[in-house]
Amino acid sequence: MRAVDARHFWLEARFERREGWDADIYPFNLPAVRWTESLFFHPKVTFLVGENGAGKSTLIEALAVAWGFNAEGGSKNFGFTNRPSHSPLHRFVRPVRGVNRAKDGYFLRAESYFNVATEIERLDEDPWGGPRIIESFGGKSLHEQSHGESFFALMEHRFRGQGLYILDEPEAALSPNRQLSFLVRMHDLIEEGSQFIIATHSPIILGYPDAHIYSVSAHGLERTAYEDTEHYQVTRAFLNRREDMLKTLLEEN
Repeated sequence: MRAVDARHFWLEARFERREGWDADIYPFNLPAVRWTESLFFHPKVTFLVGENGAGKSTLIEALAVAWGFNAEGGSKNFGFTNRPSHSPLHRFVRPVRGVNRAKDGYFLRAESYFNVATEIERLDEDPWGGPRIIESFGGKSLHEQSHGESFFALMEHRFRGQGLYILDEPEAALSPNRQLSFLVRMHDLIEEGSQFIIATHSPIILGYPDAHIYSVSAHGLERTAYEDTEHYQVTRAFLNRREDMLKTLLEEN
């Protein structure tokens, strides 16, 4: 029997082949979707890695919407949309939930973060004198901070712990040093009973111990070790043999 951690809010995502599922069209023809029956989540962190176009962002978007988050990002209370662009895959994802309920949650996607920040400002304009929503994000407009600063305001102030946090390419806002800081903050939230599902290209973020890593590729969706990921191997090879690799890549025929 699979062990269940107290923070294990999401145990498994089952992909149900029923009416409307067409394996010959997008997104159902993506190998990571077409050949996957179930995706099992680690109680702490589950990573999705892969090349652009492999389908990891499509997968994580479908997971977020299936859990109840807004497709463009935010908490479950966010219902805005600027231009619907998410795939129908979420309709075929059935969450298998743990016995414990998450007390917090958030979906972050790098490509629509600006839209979320704008929606937060709109909601902050409360004509009835209620509590300002911006206080939950550190009290300062996310638009009045750098991308990295606003992301950390989100992590420090809005992520409260005991939550399920789904992040799509969080490294887009972060320098290498900030990615290390991200690992520290993520670990603090995990220690407070949180669970993360993250799509990333970052070998630094991927290095978090005690996690599941799934490779999203033309071969489907496969569990892999950190050292076997292309992200780790390419970065390691470049740092160890930078001159040789640059010479090979850049020399003229």
